[in-house]
Amino acid sequence: MIKVMIADDQELIRESLAIVLGANSDMEVVGMASDGQQVLDGIARAKPDVILMDIRMPGMDGVECTRQVKEKYPDISIIVLTTFDDDEYVYGALKYGASGYLLKGISMKELSEAIRTVYSGRAMINPEITDKVVKLFNRMAKGNYIIRVDEKQTEELTRTEWKVIQKIGCGFSNKEVAADLFLSEGTVRNYLSSILAKLDLRDRTQLAIWAVQTGVAGGAFEDF
Repeated sequence: MIKVMIADDQELIRESLAIVLGANSDMEVVGMASDGQQVLDGIARAKPDVILMDIRMPGMDGVECTRQVKEKYPDISIIVLTTFDDDEYVYGALKYGASGYLLKGISMKELSEAIRTVYSGRAMINPEITDKVVKLFNRMAKGNYIIRVDEKQTEELTRTEWKVIQKIGCGFSNKEVAADLFLSEGTVRNYLSSILAKLDLRDRTQLAIWAVQTGVAGGAFEDF
C-alpha cells in the first residue's frame, strides 16, 4: 500500500485528490496539509511514502518544504505540482531532490501512475516540461550548485553506462533511453542504479546535473 500525503493550500483540490487517489486499491491518503509547516508537523504521524507538493503555498512554500523533508526523511518521494510559469520554484525543487515534476491539470490516471513510479524509486517528469527541466539542469550546472564526483569513481563506469548518463543529462526518460540504446526499460533501470551507486549520487536529478556540468550530456563521451 502506497501511503500518500497531499499538500495544497486549496481545500477543494486536497479533498478532490484524496477522493480520487483513495479509489486506487494500492493507495491510501494518510494526511493532508495546506502549507509546508503542516507537512513537517504531520509526517511523523502519517508516515507517507509519497508527498504531492503544491509549489506555491503560504508561509513555507513547496521548495523549502521539499528541502527540509529530504534532509530529515530522504526516503520519502516528493512529486511537485507545478505550472509553466514556476521556473524558479521548479529550479529549487530540482536542487533539493524532488522525484517528480508534474503540471497541474494532469489526468488522475497519469497522477496515479506517477505516484507508483516515484514510489518504485524512479523519477517522473511530465513530458510537456521536459525541455524546461533540461534548461534548468543547465542553469544549475552553470551556477553554484556543484555536484562533485571523484575521478576514480568514474573509472568503474562501462561504455554503456556512459551512454546512459549522456541520455539522462539530455532529459531522456527511461523509455526513451531504452529505445535509443536498444535496451529494455528494466535494463536501463538496472544501469541507472549501478551508476548512482558507483558515483555515490543520490538520485537521477543529481546525475543529470553532473552530466551537464562535466560535458557528458553535450556529447563529450559519445564515442567513449
